[in-house]
Amino acid sequence: MQSGRKRRLLIICPHPENTVPGQRLKYEQYFEHFRQNNIEVQVRPFISPRFQQMVYQKGRFLEKSFWTLWGYWKRFFLFFSLRRYDAVYVFLWVTPFGFTFFEWLYSVFSKKMIYDIDDLVYLADAKSNVNRIIASLKGRKKPIYLMKHADHVITCTPYLDQFVRQYNQHTTDISSTINTDRYRPRTSYAIGNRKIVLGWSGSHSTSKYLRLLEPVFLKLKQKGLSFRVIVMGDENFSMEGIDMEALPWKDTYEVEVIERFDIGLYPLPDEPWVYGKSGLKALQYMAIGIPTVAAAIGTNFRIIKNEETGFLVKDENEWVDRILQLASSEELRRRIGIAAAKEVEDHYSINANKDVYLSIIDQVTSHSS
Repeated sequence: MQSGRKRRLLIICPHPENTVPGQRLKYEQYFEHFRQNNIEVQVRPFISPRFQQMVYQKGRFLEKSFWTLWGYWKRFFLFFSLRRYDAVYVFLWVTPFGFTFFEWLYSVFSKKMIYDIDDLVYLADAKSNVNRIIASLKGRKKPIYLMKHADHVITCTPYLDQFVRQYNQHTTDISSTINTDRYRPRTSYAIGNRKIVLGWSGSHSTSKYLRLLEPVFLKLKQKGLSFRVIVMGDENFSMEGIDMEALPWKDTYEVEVIERFDIGLYPLPDEPWVYGKSGLKALQYMAIGIPTVAAAIGTNFRIIKNEETGFLVKDENEWVDRILQLASSEELRRRIGIAAAKEVEDHYSINANKDVYLSIIDQVTSHSS
């Protein structure tokens, strides 16, 4: 460790700090640890706080165009200060659209560069639910360029890490991690006379995955299970005939809402985009000691030990069987929940991974001049 030498780290990211889970539950939660180890952190997002408020809303094309151009303007002038930093830490991309010009500029003139990639953002059909015109403009070559030219690449799944190693051997696979000082294991697994709560947390862009469980919910009703589904992240989500409570995602009550879940749900389709996901939602449930039922796909095989720290299911009938099994047994929910919380603390917590991040920064900046 180089805690005696002051270092300056510039964070280049899409969104303002503490606004999206993808950033907040990845590198942002390590900032305090960086600062405690003599690393000065400066965050420079592409999207301004004002733009962040409207970026996922429909319409408002002129406003969005203005703020996009403003983001490019900021990136251009930030270029002149790159040499002041010991390392530049790029998350996903430098700019969102077009050619790799800004990525080239930043990689050439930064003393050292760390590239952090989660999700398979280099896929041409990634997040195909977004506006197709916007999607066609996105620079899919940017992630590949940054993989090739970074001094170190941080990935988040074995699949993604293997892909990156085609271009760069200096990689570290770090899953999305949980602040277990904030996500505390529950102590009670009793349900009493109320409906059992099946919970899902995500976003507008991923709520379509929850619709995969509509036939599961209908079968559970047919079998007489009294349940309510809580959805956090898409306040407009609904299913006909299903008792459902839908809430927007807010950092202020995120943990409080997840604590209401009795069983956590993590459905995923079998498609290439999914193999870049680190299982963050499942980890959030597990950290609170919530028994989780998840699709048997991708990184879920790494984070969940089937029948020990959660359940991995392959088809509709297995979804129904596992949910009914957990709903009928307080002791099973307790056993799985306690084991899940310990798994997160041991392998997927800030405490378990903070020195890994620090060692990467130390290694990269030890050669900066």
